[in-house]
Amino acid sequence: MPIRLASVGSLLVAYLRPQWQRSLLLSVVLVAAAGLQVANPQIIREFIDEATGGSASPDRLATTALLFIGIALVQHVLAVGATYVGQLIGWTATNALRADLTLHVLRLDLSFHKTKTPGELIERIDGDVTQLATFFSEFAVRIVGSLLLLIGVLVVLWLTNRWAGLVLTLYAAIVLATLSRLHAFAIPCWRAARQASAELFGFIEERLAGTVDLRASGATSYVMRGLLQRTRARYDFGRHARVRGSVPWAVNLFYSTVGYSVAFVLAAYLYGQGQLTLGTAFLIYYYTVLIFQPLNVITRQVEDFQKAGASISRVQDLLATQSTLADGPGAVFPTGPLAVEFDHVSFGYGDDEPVLDDLTFQVAPGAVLGLLGRTGSGKTTISRLLFRLYDAETGQVRLGGLDVRRAKLGDLRGRIGLVTQDVQLFNATLRDNLTFFDRSIGDEQILVALADLGLEEWCQALPRGLDTILGAGGSGVSAGEAQLLAFTRVFLKQPGLVILDEASSRLDPSTERLVDHAVDQLLRGRTGMIIAHRLATIQRADAILILEDGLIAEQGPRAALAADPDSRLASLLRAGFEEVLA
Repeated sequence: MPIRLASVGSLLVAYLRPQWQRSLLLSVVLVAAAGLQVANPQIIREFIDEATGGSASPDRLATTALLFIGIALVQHVLAVGATYVGQLIGWTATNALRADLTLHVLRLDLSFHKTKTPGELIERIDGDVTQLATFFSEFAVRIVGSLLLLIGVLVVLWLTNRWAGLVLTLYAAIVLATLSRLHAFAIPCWRAARQASAELFGFIEERLAGTVDLRASGATSYVMRGLLQRTRARYDFGRHARVRGSVPWAVNLFYSTVGYSVAFVLAAYLYGQGQLTLGTAFLIYYYTVLIFQPLNVITRQVEDFQKAGASISRVQDLLATQSTLADGPGAVFPTGPLAVEFDHVSFGYGDDEPVLDDLTFQVAPGAVLGLLGRTGSGKTTISRLLFRLYDAETGQVRLGGLDVRRAKLGDLRGRIGLVTQDVQLFNATLRDNLTFFDRSIGDEQILVALADLGLEEWCQALPRGLDTILGAGGSGVSAGEAQLLAFTRVFLKQPGLVILDEASSRLDPSTERLVDHAVDQLLRGRTGMIIAHRLATIQRADAILILEDGLIAEQGPRAALAADPDSRLASLLRAGFEEVLA
């Protein structure tokens, strides 16, 4: 599908405006180079006419030749400088666009991320943007520079001989008109090729992440077949796009062959009629060849524009995707522990059955609520609604007495701490893994938090202390230690509400004592919500809420429910609810 030139222009202006000085320098260099290209053939004509006329001295001819060589060298220096400045502009612009796209994707809600794989998004953010590097650095400037060179050559041809000027002007107009009609010829094909590439990278990312399960299930052949299908699709779409994208080049090649022939015949005829000197006849042919240099540049830019056009369209589609979660006006939460209230809340993921159905409950400030229920009963969904990863379809979710939709998303998520059973560790230092690269948190504050959670000795035993590099995914760190680091992250955050989402389900016995101490420290002076399968963790709860199919099956004070032999909690405790709820 064709893309609107206005949208292309707005993209160029947005990312080239901060580099207007470099863009201006590039424009000046290209215009100067074009001027030298137009002037230098005049020196060749003079050299030929003087040499064939026999009136020039050897010194005069040598000076003319050296002048030509000198101008040619300056022209090449300008070309190298233009290439350097153009690449600098292009990569600076594309890096800025990558940053904007990454931030935009991070701000989109989970309903978007559920439909996109990380591999596909990487290809959108990096692959599509890489296609725009040449577009940013050269498209507008080289198109303008080539047009200026073309106009300059045609003007000189008109001044040299009106018939040569007329014929070649008409010829150049025909070529430009043809190329202008082909500017969007291959854009749909390149768009399909970029999408096929994104799907391939998404497939590879997903399968590499699940390599252990795939091997254990004997699904290697299935994966290789899927890889072959997607690789083949990428090849087919790419081949089709390249074939269609080469049409402007083929058209220009045909026109150039015809043009060289016309120019040669015209120059020879005029020379034979005595209307031109030999130098001027050569000049006409040289300028004809020179005309095709800007035409070739314009042709390449048309081809690049077709590739860039597909990427521009996909980038603009991504930027146009809006989060379904509107940021709140900025209500301020109270300090200290925060009350939690779900008021007739219903929610479902897409067209599926509702996960929560008219749910109503409260947690007093500083109290700890234990959430129980089978998988899929809605426990984790409650935490997602509190974080506003999704919005409730009906009802209100309140934190500290305020509707969570009235607060800024950053403020809301800064007041809630979450520890899950899956801890993401980055390939960075221990310090950065604990602070999420927040330099405002000092080492002393980090060490105090580690000491409070009983991790001081463990940190001191590391080769470089806080500067020790931890591998992505937690290499070199046990599952228990990784979750203790997650406790430390939350402790540094000092939230008013702490949610433990089955956070102790993967801990080994050797870290049990540290975990108990960390949980006690984390919940002290804060409101807590514990989603757990383990009896020891639920003993900290003041109240219990048992969910079943999105409804409250039972709720009340933990001690009272445990003492009631007819309660669901008592039944679960007798049966050992780790197995019952798994």
